[in-house]
Amino acid sequence: MQTRMLGNTGPAVSALGLGAMGMSNGAYGDADRAESIATVHAALDAGVTLIDTGDHYATGHNEMLLAEALRGRKREDYLLSVKFGGLTQPGGGFNGQDGRPVAVKNLLAYSLTRLGVDYIDVYRPARLDPAVPIEETVGAIKEMIDAGYVRHVGLSEVGAETIRRAHAVHPIADLQIEYSLISRAVEAEVLPVLRELGIGMTAYGVLSRGLISGHWNPAEVRAGDHRGMMPRFQGENADHNLALVTALRRIAEAKGCTVAQLAIAWVAAQGQDIVPVVGARTRVRLAEALPALDVTFTAEELAEIERAVPKGAARGDRYPSAFMAGVGVGN
Repeated sequence: MQTRMLGNTGPAVSALGLGAMGMSNGAYGDADRAESIATVHAALDAGVTLIDTGDHYATGHNEMLLAEALRGRKREDYLLSVKFGGLTQPGGGFNGQDGRPVAVKNLLAYSLTRLGVDYIDVYRPARLDPAVPIEETVGAIKEMIDAGYVRHVGLSEVGAETIRRAHAVHPIADLQIEYSLISRAVEAEVLPVLRELGIGMTAYGVLSRGLISGHWNPAEVRAGDHRGMMPRFQGENADHNLALVTALRRIAEAKGCTVAQLAIAWVAAQGQDIVPVVGARTRVRLAEALPALDVTFTAEELAEIERAVPKGAARGDRYPSAFMAGVGVGN
């Protein structure tokens, strides 16, 4: 397994990370518990060390699922990236973010217990709490680093100014943010600031929640699958975006790889400071994703991909309008 560094101050991690959100019921409809655990095992056996979750994923179920999957594994063999503070309610629904210092410590205590570990490798607010200065939130994480409960500070879905302010309090290991062939807003301001400050990026949504995986079929959206509410997956937007996938498929076939492998490899090719995180829910999807690390591109091939899917080519926002206000950059 290839490795990459999470910025100048973060740890060395596998060049591909595993996102666990979809392994619990709720995000993409019902999940298969046994298959989810088997997928985590397969990832670890393949050398994947970076596993990402959130304390609000299925209201804590995702962390407990990972605790079961990681039981018996050496703690030094994996790194846990945990997002915290996303507020939910019975029956589902997102109620904002809690970034208060007292909440940071309280939520960390719960995550440590659910995960069954003594420390979190990278701890990050899931979103920016507009009522709490980022300096206070990061300051509380720093206290937990000093106490030995956290190793590194991360951020998620924030803009350039917030990154600078947070980094001034404590070195930031990485920013977790959506980045793919059809979600490239980070390239304008955020990515240059990360590189200026020596902060890494863990890129989620590299397949745009399956939209550019080469496998997505609108008819297969199940009850409870939140993609049904996302503009990119709806009506004419979906038709347009799937036409982009058709263009990518021609390039992938000539390259001798799948569309998903092409899309993952493209993100990885944007810099050694970027680690793609794939939300593989099954061993089959994981097995497809892993060879993407061996796909490389010539300058002409990258230019061909750019012509097929130019920046801004996708239609529809990456989140419903109510959620777009909570992210640091647009599409």
